[in-house]
Amino acid sequence: MGNREMEELIPLVNRLQDAFSALGQSCLLELPQIAVVGGQSAGKSSVLENFVGRDFLPRGSGIVTRRPLVLQLVTSKAEYAEFLHCKGKKFTDFDEVRHEIEAETDRVTGMNKGISSIPINLRVYSPHVLNLTLIDLPGITKVPVGDQPPDIEYQIREMIMQFITRENCLILAVTPANTDLANSDALKLAKEVDPQGLRTIGVITKLDLMDEGTDARDVLENKLLPLRRGYVGVVNRSQKDIDGKKDIKAAMLAERKFFLSHPAYRHIADRMGTPHLQKVLNQQLTNHIRDTLPNFRNKLQGQLLSIEHEVEAYKNFKPEDPTRKTKALLQMVQQFAVDFEKRIEGSGDQVDTLELSGGAKINRIFHERFPFEIVKMEFNEKELRREISYAIKNIHGIRTGLFTPDMAFEAIVKKQIVKLKGPSLKSVDLVIQELINTVKKCTKKLKNFPRLCEETERIVANHIREREGKTKDQVLLLIDIQVSYINTNHEDFIGFANAQQRSSQVHKKTTIGNQVIRKGWLTISNIGIMKGGSKGYWFVLTAESLSWYKDDENI
Repeated sequence: MGNREMEELIPLVNRLQDAFSALGQSCLLELPQIAVVGGQSAGKSSVLENFVGRDFLPRGSGIVTRRPLVLQLVTSKAEYAEFLHCKGKKFTDFDEVRHEIEAETDRVTGMNKGISSIPINLRVYSPHVLNLTLIDLPGITKVPVGDQPPDIEYQIREMIMQFITRENCLILAVTPANTDLANSDALKLAKEVDPQGLRTIGVITKLDLMDEGTDARDVLENKLLPLRRGYVGVVNRSQKDIDGKKDIKAAMLAERKFFLSHPAYRHIADRMGTPHLQKVLNQQLTNHIRDTLPNFRNKLQGQLLSIEHEVEAYKNFKPEDPTRKTKALLQMVQQFAVDFEKRIEGSGDQVDTLELSGGAKINRIFHERFPFEIVKMEFNEKELRREISYAIKNIHGIRTGLFTPDMAFEAIVKKQIVKLKGPSLKSVDLVIQELINTVKKCTKKLKNFPRLCEETERIVANHIREREGKTKDQVLLLIDIQVSYINTNHEDFIGFANAQQRSSQVHKKTTIGNQVIRKGWLTISNIGIMKGGSKGYWFVLTAESLSWYKDDENI
């Protein structure tokens, strides 16, 4: 990629950033960007103003930055600013830019120090800037002021984390040199989301305000708290300089002089200062965009295909058609019915590969779960025999019976058949639950119409519940039918006659199988295995075997 093409990367991302903001959407694609993080009064605003060379950011005590400011710097021959919410209006007076930022902040957050995560998009064109995009986030605070909620610290932290947790976001951690760097709020947050320091760029401000005899040389040389992208030191204007309207250009010359004259920094003066920081950020952001571009493009193409698929469903939609709402409603309801039928019949276009669902799960309930529930029923053979005995005796009353009465048999059999009601009703409950789950899956396509989705689920679920009662009544009726008449002539029913016949067949087969064909003494002689000459054995020949014994008493 040539230098010219590389220079176009940042403006390209700027246009995408504006497009997402105009749509009112958060950047789901995680655009490559630099987020500026730091505590209150860390010097973030001064660093950004030094980049532009103008005073344009709100200042004061407490929380000044109360909404994220997406600052897009664009190299241009003319110098002016534009807001995304004021399209077509060019601001050449940067005092007006400050007033517009304050007014737009108050419009969303209120007049008393409230905060909001809705960004303000500001684009500054100037010959004094390099192509660069930064997101200025609210300063980390500890104590709420005004009518701010008690959890203001938590709210600001959550807002900052929304940006810096994204892998495509570089973190510009701004820390004043006159505080303990080990306890820097900005570096702490950066360490949480970027423990290896791969995405963090350190900026050390207020180097001129450090106590005499101390310096930040070890930090700036990346020795004390090392970061992959290193540190850059800057010297901003003091509050006195700002109040006295000290020119930023003069402040930049004073910054340059400070680094060249300070004994601890003169050897690294060419790597310090605001101009160098701006060059570093421009190069880092450009390289970062180049590195993340392939993955970003793949995600963008994936979302484009998804949107095209959604648009396909509305290809015949005509906004001027007065019946369009009715047609759209009917089309969605019909699609729901088709999806439901496909999930039950098993011919859906989206096959679930993670679990059984729809018709497949109902099939499993009938062929696996229901038989399992029947087998699982407790069966105590000893208890059953006792029940049979009691039933027979109770049917005979005071008489001594000769034959087993039919009434005793039916009483026992009916009691066993009635036990099928439990597993049968449980299977109905499982099928009903799966049908309702299938309805919920089918209504996911209606999520863009929450009311329609809710009503569809409610109506269909109520209908299923209504049929549930009738289904259970029918199941119980079928079992009652079986109980009402015991068909002893059925081919599967053994009965006394069939039992006697089967017993005779088994006995006959056993008798024939063991029938002796011939038996008697047999003398075996001159066989090598028989030591001692000839010997007599008692042989028995049956239809199934031949056996011999030492004497006839073993038979």
